Amino acid sequence: MYSEKLAKAINEQINKEFYSSYLYLAMAAHFDANALPGFARWMKIQAEEEWEHGMKFYEFLNEVGSEVTLEAIACPPKKFGTPKEIFEQVYEHEQMVTKSIENLYALAKQENDPKTELMLHWFINEQIEEEKNDRDILDQLAMAGNNSFGILFLDKHVLGERKGD
Repeated sequence: MYSEKLAKAINEQINKEFYSSYLYLAMAAHFDANALPGFARWMKIQAEEEWEHGMKFYEFLNEVGSEVTLEAIACPPKKFGTPKEIFEQVYEHEQMVTKSIENLYALAKQENDPKTELMLHWFINEQIEEEKNDRDILDQLAMAGNNSFGILFLDKHVLGERKGD
């Protein structure tokens, strides 16, 4: 029998991952509405990834014979700021997700559940990558400053060229 504490925590993580997807989709809509299709593309791909992360947790609960319980997904903000402000929000959000996954890992250790610990290794590595990508984009946005050409260059040649997984 799978730990009820872990099942509850993983169901909460599913909701967090799906919220992340909604958040990034809302950011994509903002970028689309502000003539930054490359930034929008990056966020749409990110939204798809976050949905996939939620589904990995969903499938894991099914594999261990535990119940998936889906709750309402919170509504993301409707207004956003500059590209730099948005990526600051993204970085902060990913740090929160990292902390949540680390807490899940600690709970899995506490519950003496090596299968959950092993599954979470993938997410821990993924969060390292997510945070690095966000820091890199923030650094590039800092270099671009308020220069429209710099923002448009990033839009077309950096974020716009991101390939989906």
